[in-house]
Amino acid sequence: MGLFKRRAEETEIIQESLSKEEQILIAQFAAEEDMDFEKAMKIPAFSACVNRIANTVSMIPVKLYERKDNEVKEVKNDIRVHLLNKDTKDALDAVQFKKALVIDYFGKGGYAYINKNGNRVESIHYVKNNEISFEFNDDPIFKNYAIRVRDGKYEPYQFVKLLRSTTNGRESVSIVDENKDILLVAYYSLKFEKNLVKNGGNKKGFVKSPKKLTEEAIKALKKAWKKLYSNNSENVVILNEGLEFQESSNTSVEMQLNENKKVNADEICKIFNMKPTIINGGATEQDRVDFIQSCVNPVLNAIETALNRDLLLEKEKDSYFFEADTSELTKGDIKTRYDAYATAIKSGFLQIDEVRYKENIPTLGLDFIKLGLQDVIYNPNTKEFYVPNMNAKGSVKEKGANDES
Repeated sequence: MGLFKRRAEETEIIQESLSKEEQILIAQFAAEEDMDFEKAMKIPAFSACVNRIANTVSMIPVKLYERKDNEVKEVKNDIRVHLLNKDTKDALDAVQFKKALVIDYFGKGGYAYINKNGNRVESIHYVKNNEISFEFNDDPIFKNYAIRVRDGKYEPYQFVKLLRSTTNGRESVSIVDENKDILLVAYYSLKFEKNLVKNGGNKKGFVKSPKKLTEEAIKALKKAWKKLYSNNSENVVILNEGLEFQESSNTSVEMQLNENKKVNADEICKIFNMKPTIINGGATEQDRVDFIQSCVNPVLNAIETALNRDLLLEKEKDSYFFEADTSELTKGDIKTRYDAYATAIKSGFLQIDEVRYKENIPTLGLDFIKLGLQDVIYNPNTKEFYVPNMNAKGSVKEKGANDES
């Protein structure tokens, strides 16, 4: 019994030597509190990364194309294009709709109900993923499920499902579940800092007394000290004769708090394959290119795949497809955009009027493609060539077995 009593006393002494903030922090870790998406969004770096991607994707229009006779043509008057880019016919407009879907994509998954009248899509309705539940079988090969929204039961084809790293086809693997440790560290660091501010930033320390205090004096001193650290109007403690306050040195947690915050923020950016400069400022042109390729394009590809699967009729899937128009990303950079147009016109795959249409400028009726006179045009099927500069035609004969070199 003496051994257990001594260990208990030692534990109590250790706990008393810790600061109030450290005791709270250790207690929280000891409780093994789980990390979820809602808590992760309270971490500034995590929220900034998610919102940066979601805001970027939300401003990119989605277009519908038809592939016919080896030609691809944009379909401009389809109601689905209007719903996705202008008015969803729901409480959320198209920008809010896409942003909400992308945010949910990093959690349980993004879901939108497709309201149809026959085969015609009338409206698209975002549904928060915490309203979604499933009924599913346990067959690992022939997976099947139904979607439930409160008391309603729906088939999978009635919803657009934007899923990330899914293994069952019905819900995402949350990015929070994949990175719980670093997010817990950042979350508890934030709570620790909050607790420091709550205590008014008062310096920790201890009171020395040359003689033993009575129980009543100890209680009065504790009460006064509690008021001091409660960050209210009473921020003065009067020490009676003989009592002396001595500051304790900063703990390693306090001294490294700001440094750890920066390191944690950089690690969270790595979760999204994002350079920290994208959210902190100072991003280079290459950083922005990497952001589009590594962070935005995978989400756009997931959106295109989901729309092609759920928003197209079965008879349309062989010839129609949705695709994001990423040219909108360069609208804030006029030099990059105009250089790209110049290259497109010079190369012959865009006409002047097509560029003017993209820029919302009236067209001029210039339906032609500019060709350079210095080029030689060759048809590999007929073996014929044409020289525009000389207005001359010719052919290339294959050398026979008896031809001289």
